Amino acid sequence: MLRPMKNNIGSLLTKRAEISPTVEAFVEVERKRRFTFSELNQRANRLGNALTHQGVEPGERVVMLLMNGIEFIETYFGGAKIGTVLVPVNWRLASAEIAYILKDSGATSIVYDSEFDEIIKPIRNGEHGDTHISQWIRKDNTEGGDTPDFSLDYETITAEASSEEPALGAFDDDLLFIMYTSGTTGRPKGAMQTHNTMLWAHLTCLTTSDMRGDDSFLLSLPMFHVGCMLPASQMVHRGAKGIIMRNIDFAVMFQAIQDEKVSIFMSVPALLQFMLLFPDKDKYDISSVRWIATGAAPVPLSLLRDYKDLGIVIYQAYGLTEACGPGTVLSPEDAETKEGSAGRPQMHTTMRVVDESGKDIEPGSDQVGELLLAGPHMMTGYWNKPDETAKALRDGWLYTDDLCTIDADGCITICDRKKDMIISGGENIYPAELEKVLSDSPEVKEVGVIGMPSKKWGETPAAIVVPADGETPTAESLTEYCKKHLAAFKTPKVFEFTDVLPRNPSGKLLKHELRESFPGPAPE
Repeated sequence: MLRPMKNNIGSLLTKRAEISPTVEAFVEVERKRRFTFSELNQRANRLGNALTHQGVEPGERVVMLLMNGIEFIETYFGGAKIGTVLVPVNWRLASAEIAYILKDSGATSIVYDSEFDEIIKPIRNGEHGDTHISQWIRKDNTEGGDTPDFSLDYETITAEASSEEPALGAFDDDLLFIMYTSGTTGRPKGAMQTHNTMLWAHLTCLTTSDMRGDDSFLLSLPMFHVGCMLPASQMVHRGAKGIIMRNIDFAVMFQAIQDEKVSIFMSVPALLQFMLLFPDKDKYDISSVRWIATGAAPVPLSLLRDYKDLGIVIYQAYGLTEACGPGTVLSPEDAETKEGSAGRPQMHTTMRVVDESGKDIEPGSDQVGELLLAGPHMMTGYWNKPDETAKALRDGWLYTDDLCTIDADGCITICDRKKDMIISGGENIYPAELEKVLSDSPEVKEVGVIGMPSKKWGETPAAIVVPADGETPTAESLTEYCKKHLAAFKTPKVFEFTDVLPRNPSGKLLKHELRESFPGPAPE
């Protein structure tokens, strides 16, 4: 008897393998491995069955400390099939930070790459407290390396497991994964996404963008981030091919674009800039690239035009983990007339901009308000944090904590994080506005603006500047520059200079680290 159709993200791979068994699903660039949808499905089944054989039950949290690779993909789909709740972890974190996520999520198992042996060692030794991990599954990526006594060998347990379809262990509103936010302030929070929210994230992106079944999608951003995990997942749904990069190497990247005829990929503005600066870029044929989607920050008009000259259009997306990725998008058609904007809501996404009283802001008024999103792809809440969930999810809306304006055409422009707004002498100052002005100075390569304590004003804007190559800006020269472009009360009263700004893996500026490094107070 046929069971009524229910959604399990892992079963999308089962269906795709039925429809397109011999079509290539993923290619690993560095390791030169290629997998059809049928081969990938069998590998995912083996992983799922191996976990079940080890006693992992539906609903148990399984941490993924894995670099980009087929093991990440098959753990994701195999785990989804049997109903585990996956917890992808940023492998750039320190041991103590990873231990916090292990404990907070209540995970019982971890699948990890041997590259992270040194990170795992203090966690395993209990240096950060008991994590309650009972199952350590290690993928050995060395030549003839020995598996530690406490861990199971990934290849051994999957090779011994059946490739038959495992019993599905989760559906619809059951949890699929917990993804911890980047923690730009304080401890990270685990955003909970279900099989249904991920399916709707697929549909939202697929119906907003021009993704085709014969596309080759370059997966160069880290898969532990929703900005890469989502496209990797939706490509199986669509039947497109994923080109997996384990590390960012521009020579390898350009070669892969040429050899695999990459047509689309996800990026961040900084990566786009670095690609143009790569000295050997003209040696490669990248004419196959149709469009690139970016996030984390607006793309400068000059950069858009540079890529347009190459025949490549840019979709500028605003999204967040809590929305399972999609939020708004600025189409290439609007890119020049709406410079700096994050565009309009994506398909299946609704948007509001409200003032502090919760009243909707009139489009075109230039008033700043908080961005609210709604749609079937929003998270169900933060793991084990009911108070934080209640603040973020209200009356069906996700309160993003991002401040923005909305123009007469319904396009939003992100001003800043609500928590990053500076109140100086009773005036609201948005650091993003100051950062944009200062970034246009020929003396400035990068800049971050924070509020610094001030006895006179309460707070005052302080600019942390990375000088442009060959330039030696001073507080005096930048003050004069700002006075030509900003109101006096907005002009930073403090300028500090540094070699690099702290950013997380998605390219977002870590303001809390700037505040720690430059605590003030501001001179009077």
